[in-house]
Amino acid sequence: MNIDNIKQVYLIGVGGIGMSALARYFRHLGCLVAGYDKTETALTVQLGAEGIPVIYLDDFDLVADAFKTAGEHTLIIYTPAVPGGLDILNQFQRLGHTLYKRSQVLGFISRSRFTIAVAGTHGKTTTSTLVAHLLKDSGYDCSAFLGGISTNYNSNVLFSENDVVVVEADEYDRSFLTLHPDVAVVTSADADHLDIYGDKAHLEESFNLFLHQLQAGGTAIVKAGLPFEATIRYAADGPADVYAENIHIVDGAFFFDYVWSGGRMGGLHLGVPGKHNIENAVAAITIARQLGIAAADIRRALSSFAGVKRRFEYIVKADHSVYIDDYAHHPEELRAFLSAVKQLYPTKKLTAVFQPHLYTRTRDFADEFAAVLAMADTLLLMDIYPARELPIDGVDAPMLLGKVVSEDKRIVSADDVKDYVRAHRPELLVTMGAGDIDLLVKPLKSILEHV
Repeated sequence: MNIDNIKQVYLIGVGGIGMSALARYFRHLGCLVAGYDKTETALTVQLGAEGIPVIYLDDFDLVADAFKTAGEHTLIIYTPAVPGGLDILNQFQRLGHTLYKRSQVLGFISRSRFTIAVAGTHGKTTTSTLVAHLLKDSGYDCSAFLGGISTNYNSNVLFSENDVVVVEADEYDRSFLTLHPDVAVVTSADADHLDIYGDKAHLEESFNLFLHQLQAGGTAIVKAGLPFEATIRYAADGPADVYAENIHIVDGAFFFDYVWSGGRMGGLHLGVPGKHNIENAVAAITIARQLGIAAADIRRALSSFAGVKRRFEYIVKADHSVYIDDYAHHPEELRAFLSAVKQLYPTKKLTAVFQPHLYTRTRDFADEFAAVLAMADTLLLMDIYPARELPIDGVDAPMLLGKVVSEDKRIVSADDVKDYVRAHRPELLVTMGAGDIDLLVKPLKSILEHV
């Protein structure tokens, strides 16, 4: 595949965050771009406004003729999340097209560039977005393919004229093994995607393979405590080669010192909250220092970093009510998020709305989910969002709720959540999950702002 020859690109599952980044990338290059997705979302509507039409019916007749002829100028990309029986998918194959996964195309794009790849079962989106911001804001510059919408740039893809690219490296379906980075980061390797890997040992094996794909002389920056070889180990606190110290909160803002064997950068302000984000920042600072970016530029960029949409995103921040939305869908992500919320607002009663994501994940980590969800004063638990999965007998919201040791807990629908917030007007509200719980954000915002 020669990316330079491509003139038209069709994406099957274009509404995914990674797929939409590729759609925008090829549109930026001047290609004709279109796609299919099952459901209309704010993101697919935005793609349409940017000149990338999206269809929502699995009907090959709706696909423009320009994409149907196989050849070196046409690229068909799909996400493994779409079902294999999809007619559009099968019709492209019948016409002789070679279909490429999103990860394969990222491998093609990054192959001839200096690539910084950030992997991890959690933390990778914020870390890769922060790395890209440090490079952009400092003037070093980079292109970037991100797993979320950067608040600073209101996009999941960034462009530059240099040959440096920042890539969020996804472990799902071993996608990151298409990359051969110059700098590789591993933020975490907790058991996850066990429907793919079977057990944690096979997940860790995949991360090891990813790190062994480093270019000769490349740098492996790995969180301390993970069982992988590393050039540099980092942590939110020591012991590690680089770490944070003197973490403290002033007027709701997080400050810390960055420490390495040769010195320290003191009094750094991070524009997003949470000790877990300070850990992400330590990795990002380490990359910036490796690239020779000045301390003053690092300091300024850290402070101006506005985060990623749906990652500790303030929706309402007023005297009468605080509402934060987060993408957390793994027990460790929930723990990090809720710990940060309670650290910032120790005296406020916490009402948490959670939508579990995937039957397999809920089954595999039910006890862990229950322990973390008990951190909330009031728990509103929604039904499991199935995504690509069929139901599993005995795995449902009542099963999970029964394990949560809490007096104030209940199962709710989306309408129930709105009714509860309207009636109780919680002083501290969070919504959490990776499914369609984000559809609640606007109505809940409207309710809380209507005093």
